[in-house]
Formats: sequence, structure tokens, C-alpha cells
Amino acid sequence: MTQTVFIDGAAGTTGLEIAERLAGRSEFSLVALDEARRKDADARREALNDADFVILCLPDAAAIEAVGMIGNARTKVIDASTAHRVAPGWVYGFPELNAGQRAAIAASARVSNPGCYPTGFLALVAPLVAAGILPRDARLSVNAVSGYSGGGKELIARFEAETAIGFRAYGLSLGHKHVPEMQRGADLAHPPLFAPAVVPVYRGMIVEVPLAFDAPTADAAFDALAAHYDGSPLVGVRRAEGESELLLRKDDPATDAMELIVYADAAGRQLRLVARLDNLGKGASGACVQNLNIMAGLPETAGLRL
Repeated sequence: MTQTVFIDGAAGTTGLEIAERLAGRSEFSLVALDEARRKDADARREALNDADFVILCLPDAAAIEAVGMIGNARTKVIDASTAHRVAPGWVYGFPELNAGQRAAIAASARVSNPGCYPTGFLALVAPLVAAGILPRDARLSVNAVSGYSGGGKELIARFEAETAIGFRAYGLSLGHKHVPEMQRGADLAHPPLFAPAVVPVYRGMIVEVPLAFDAPTADAAFDALAAHYDGSPLVGVRRAEGESELLLRKDDPATDAMELIVYADAAGRQLRLVARLDNLGKGASGACVQNLNIMAGLPETAGLRL
């Protein structure tokens, strides 16, 4: 049976890429509003309430408003904003987070899509905390660079106009809105120190968590990650072997998969854990479609770019 999907905010980068992944799929029919009706409150309310699934690709305040416009218990919502990622009553939409997360997503009518940076951070850290390799009270730092498409239309326009920008650090007040979901998702007692940056590539992301231990821990960390993601169709784990560099290339293809890499010194005490993902794929649109598939009872990777 065909199910209807309304993407509220379909003209933005995330919304457009979701629509691309759903194009041609017989399981779903997209509900579309033309330019004039997209700005009409009554037309939006009708679309929000008529659709089987609603995907919100909106700023936080607008996402909260949209949820408030839904007056039935039937419509299921996936919110790609940060508005509901630690909100009561919402399930965190990272299926690989733990053994019960897929089932929770499948049973929920309200799913909050993870942030792109938290996806990489949690993929690396949450399994190690769960396995007891990292203590809950660890004080962690996370360094990350992303393609400029993650900043939306305004940042895309800036990077394409100011071509001399080579590196843009931000979040310098150390109060980035992604930190609460990182802390809660990894079950940490302290918020991680988050150092994000944007580089002049359109898409792609590298998230790194450096760790130091008193005893050799590299093997245990790799084994825990490998076991956690064993059989995952989207997340792969590998141990670095003699690599001298790690590149984020401007021509890297779009993908909804994620690669986790364990770098370690010879003693196995110093580690650099790295997640490579597409900020528009597993970090945004691909994750939305993965959650949609799960909520609709369909194959998890249908329509995704592997």
C-alpha cells in the first residue's frame, strides 16, 4: 500500500535530497505544495494532517510550530531539526545506537533525526561507554570538519562567493546546540568539548575523538566497535594499517554509509577514533529516509546510497 509523505521545508538542501531518495519508489507518494501554498498556514495544516508521514526540514521554531499544527494521532513525524532531539516523548533516530533503538523507532510516531556531528561522535563513543572501555565520567573532546552544505543556503552562498575561505571554525562560545544530544546519547556525565569547523568542500565530514589510556586499549576498542556494528548495512569499522594521511576530497561521492576507523600508536594507549560520513547522507537526508523505512516497516536501506 502506498503511503503519503509530506516534506515540510522541501525546498531546502535536506528536503531536496530526501525527495531524491524517494523519487520513483512505489511505497511512497510525495505530497507537494506549490510556492504560494507552502506559505499558506491552512494549506500546510491540511498537508500536515493528511499525510501518513511528515518530515520536518525546518528551523527549530518552525518545526515546533508544525508539530503543534498536527491534530491527529495517525500522522507520524520525523524532525530533522534540533528542536526535539532531547525532548520527552521523542525517540532518537539513530538506529545503530543500541540494540533496542530500531524497535523504538519502528514503534514511535515521533522520531527526531540525529545531527550530523553527533552521528559520528555517538557512533564512536556510545559503544565504548556501553562496553565499559570509556567511563561515564570521561571528559572527552571531539574535533570535526564538515562540508559547507551542512550550514544551509546562507552558508552555501557564502562559501561559493568567498572562495578564499580555507577553514572556518565556529561554536567558539562552547555552547553548540549539538552537545546535549551527544552527552545524552553516549550516557556521559559531562558534556564533551566540541570543536566544529567547516572546510571548502560541498559535502562530507570527518569526526575525530582522541583518547589516551594508561594501559593498551586499542584492541579492546576496535573489538567493541566491530562487535557493535557487526552486520550493519550502513556502518563499517576498520583498523588503520600504515596510513599516513586521511583526506576529505571535493569529489567524494554522495553516500548514506559511514566508516569508523581506529588509529593507534604502537603501544595501543593513544587512539584517534575517526568517523567518515556524508553530512547530507547519514548525517541528514539519508538518516531521515532510513528512519522512514523503519517506521513504515520497509527494508532499512531502501532508496539509500550505499
